[in-house]
Parts: sequence; C-alpha cells; structure tokens
Amino acid sequence: MERSTTPDTASEKPNPSHHGTGAVQMRIKNANSHHDRLSQSKSMILSENVKVTEPVNRHRRNHSQHNLTLADIISTQDHTVVEKEGYLLKAKIADGGKKLRKNWSTSWIVLTARKMEFYKESKQPALANLKPGYKPECVDLCGARIEWTSEKSSRKNVFQITTVSGNEFLLQSDIDFLILDWFHAIKNAIDRLPKERSCTSRNLEFKLRRSSSIELLNSLDTESKEPKPEHRKSLIFRLNYSASDTNDRSRVKSRLKKFISRRPSLKTLQEKGIIKDQIFGSHLHLVCEHEKSTVPQFVRLCIKAVEKRGLDVDGIYRVSGNLATIQKLRFVVNQEEKLNLDDSQWEDIHVVTGALKMFFRELPEPLFPYCFFEQFVEAIKIQDNTTRIKSIRSLVKKLPKPNYDTMKILFEHLKKIAAKESVNLMSTQSLGIVFGPTLLRPEKETGNMAVHMLYQNQIVELMLSEYSKIFGSEED
Repeated sequence: MERSTTPDTASEKPNPSHHGTGAVQMRIKNANSHHDRLSQSKSMILSENVKVTEPVNRHRRNHSQHNLTLADIISTQDHTVVEKEGYLLKAKIADGGKKLRKNWSTSWIVLTARKMEFYKESKQPALANLKPGYKPECVDLCGARIEWTSEKSSRKNVFQITTVSGNEFLLQSDIDFLILDWFHAIKNAIDRLPKERSCTSRNLEFKLRRSSSIELLNSLDTESKEPKPEHRKSLIFRLNYSASDTNDRSRVKSRLKKFISRRPSLKTLQEKGIIKDQIFGSHLHLVCEHEKSTVPQFVRLCIKAVEKRGLDVDGIYRVSGNLATIQKLRFVVNQEEKLNLDDSQWEDIHVVTGALKMFFRELPEPLFPYCFFEQFVEAIKIQDNTTRIKSIRSLVKKLPKPNYDTMKILFEHLKKIAAKESVNLMSTQSLGIVFGPTLLRPEKETGNMAVHMLYQNQIVELMLSEYSKIFGSEED
C-alpha cells in the first residue's frame, strides 16, 4: 500500500460509500504536484468473493452520477442489507398494469428491507462477478401488496406481489415451509415500509439529490404512468382527448337510459316471437295453455316412444342416459323445433326416459302441487287400506285439470312398465322410488327428509297398484 512521503500534505480518507463492503479507500494527493486532478486511488476489499477491478473516478460530479461499481452503489444505502435470498419459481404477469403472458422461470431472489432483486443466473450470483451492464430485475416493495392466490395459477403454494407501479409477480415453491417463510419475510418487509405517499416523497427527495433535472422529469413521467410529453402540442392533445372521452361517456350513458326506457315489454317480445316460451322449467299450466291442451306434447311423445321400444328394456327409467345427449334433446324441445324421437340421435331409450324425468323435475311446481303435499302424506298414513285409497282418490280429483290429465296418462304408462316386471325388472316399488321425489315434494324442506321420501315413494306405489280405483270413473 502506498503512502505519501510528505506527512503534512498526505492524508488517509476512508470512503464512507464502502462502509457496507469493508472497503478502505486511500487517496494519495501530492500538494506540490501540478497533476492535482489526476490523483490516483486504490481500494482494498476485505470480502473474498467481491473484487472491484475497475478504478473509481473521484470527481465530485461523477461520484454522484456514474462510474460506480455495483459494490459502491449497494454500500451507499442502508436498506440494501440482505434479509433473505434463495431460489423460487417466478412469473411476471403484469408490467405497468399491462397484462403479460405467464412464463415460469427459476430465479435467485435477494430480499432487502426495501426491495427484491431477481437474478437469472443458474447459480448464486456474486455481486462483483456480474457481466458488464447486467442489471437484475428490481421490485420496490414500498406500497406493494402481497396475497395468496389460487386463481392465477394451477400450481400450489402461489402468492402474488403487486407494486404501486402496476407490476405483478407470482412466486411459487412446492416446499410448503419454504414458500411460507418467504411469504412472511416479504410481508414483514412491506409492513415495515411507509405507505405509498411516503414512498413517493422519499423517492422524489432521493432523485432530487442524485439526478439531473432531465432524469427527474423522466422518472416522474414513468411513475405517473403517463407518456412523456415531448412538446407542448402533445400535452394539449392529451387534455383535449380526456375532455372528449368524458363527453363520450356521458353520451353513452344518456343513450343507454333512453334505450332502457323504450325497451319493449316481455309480452311484446313473446308476441313477436323474439322470446319463446320454454318447455323445460315452465309451469305446467303455462305449457298446456301455449299448446292448447291439458297434457304437454313432449310428455305424450316420450310415453309413445318408450311404449314402442322400451317396455322390455332392463332397468327402464332406473338406468340413466347420456347427460350431454339429454341436454341436447332439452335444447331442441325448448327451441320448438320439430321433434322426432325415432331419429337415430335419440336411439338410446334411456335418453328419452332421462329427458322425461328432467321435465317433471324442473317444473317450478311439481306435478303434485305444493298445497296438496301434506294432504297426500296424511292420506298415506291412514291404516285402513280402503279408507286410504278413497282419500287419495278424493285428493286426485281435486287437482287442476292439467295436473290431473298429465298424472293420469303418466301413471297409466308406468302401470304398463310394471306389468312387464318379469322382463324389465321394474316393479311398482322400484317405480315409486324413481318417481316419488320427482313428482311429489314439499315447498320447504322441514323435518326429516328421509321420512318424507318414504311417504313420497309409498304414494306413487299405491297409486300404481290401485290405478283403476283411483283414476276410475266410479268407485268400486
């Protein structure tokens, strides 16, 4: 190490900017030399891994703006003490509010009290051995938000960091305790920092000390997310555009209000055929009124198809059909398209039976109206069989015409199914289990649902077993 031969004119000045890295700068200056501005400096780095090979220019202006090594920059700020570092999967999904395509990559992450840095190196980066001009991606944590997310990625253990400038990052690790440790470390760092306004003020003060006026204007433009005005004309254009944009929004609102106030009623749209009445999900009496009948045409078509090619099918009404094909059939019926159940696409008879059950299940009010539910339950509880049948018959006769006629045709059809029990294995009891909850249910579930289901099944089973007595023209 060199020292001046003139003790009175040579002095040792430790550089405060090297306080963090243990660097000791010794400046040699000869007062008798006319090369005063070309003084030399040497640095001694105590760290084994960090070596500064380039000379540092000590000109006062340059010292504050450029020609500093990475170690010099880091050591000048107290908040760059590394709190945590390690590997994580990282994906940047937004830059300044603009959405980006999500690409996961492994990054070496360095967390300090104020920011995070992402390095692309596959190994832990040594600060002094970085390539010339390399700058890690830096994230200012001041005013940032951190939260767990399961919607932004199918991976597990993912949390998101959103900065005040509109940048969004996803961080992930399959190791539970590792990602949890990172989450708390970053959250604690964010919580210790001042709020967004304080951060902006501190950044502005720092830039005023170290930046020229041009750099400050550029940075302010970036932080406000506004394009940099290159001349006065561009600023005037933006102001005019904002005013016209506000006027456009007002005009759109006014037009929407007029459109809503003048829109036609539902009845008018139905009369013009723009909105058609749905078959599935509509009240039974509305479907019948629309078709000018007391039994929906769809019910008649399904019963006819099943009796034509499904009476001998094993598990008819119990086996489920393909749900996608059933929904397709449902769509065709709702569009009032001409329905031909003999078409090859409805070849599976279980699709037809599934659609028929869906029709009854989606009735807003079941085939047995809500107001009759408790009365049918009380009737089935009667111990004397003759009295029980008379009570059920009396209730059936009181049903509205569409309900009674549809019920009579349906139960007559199911009676034919039960008559083929030896082939299709569907007894009256089996049919009661299938159709009980579909045709009969309370408006509000109260009490024991299992008990209600038992009564529902028994009512359907009794009406099938005693069909002639309940639906006959005269009492036996």
